[in-house]
Amino acid sequence: MATEAQQGGVAAKPAMRKPVFVKVDQLKPGTGGHTLAVKVIDSKTVLQKGRVASAHRQTKIAECVVGDETGTIVFTARNEQAGCCRCRRCHCTQVLVAMCYRLLPPSLYPLGMMNPGATVVLRNAKIDMFKGSMRLAVDKWGRVEVTEPASFTVKEENNLSLVEYELVNVVEE
Repeated sequence: MATEAQQGGVAAKPAMRKPVFVKVDQLKPGTGGHTLAVKVIDSKTVLQKGRVASAHRQTKIAECVVGDETGTIVFTARNEQAGCCRCRRCHCTQVLVAMCYRLLPPSLYPLGMMNPGATVVLRNAKIDMFKGSMRLAVDKWGRVEVTEPASFTVKEENNLSLVEYELVNVVEE
């Protein structure tokens, strides 16, 4: 039996699924594919290396504390997410009007989308383990989008990144 495409017909595209938003307190170690709406509480640059004269080869990593009404977690923002301009993937229009990061010296780069107080949607986020604690990250298959300000207040007492996990080998008999 031939498919529609082989018979000369046009195959219908599968319908896009609606994203299922999860809360911060539902995150578990080693999981991925999460979609979250969170507020940025704090952001600091932990690594910035590369040539000062060339923004194209610069690597920037920022650790941002993000959260919702159920808790907080540390989000690791990389390059464009942290405000490092890369050719063809620049988010300048969301942060600076009519000015590209390439026109600024690297010391004056804003933190991109991860400004404290901003509300962002993290799509296809995953949980990475770093020194026994959970970190939220979005890789090249995910997306970080700035959205309208959320109405919830962040519960800062429940920081999931402060919980230390240990890998235990279980011997089955």
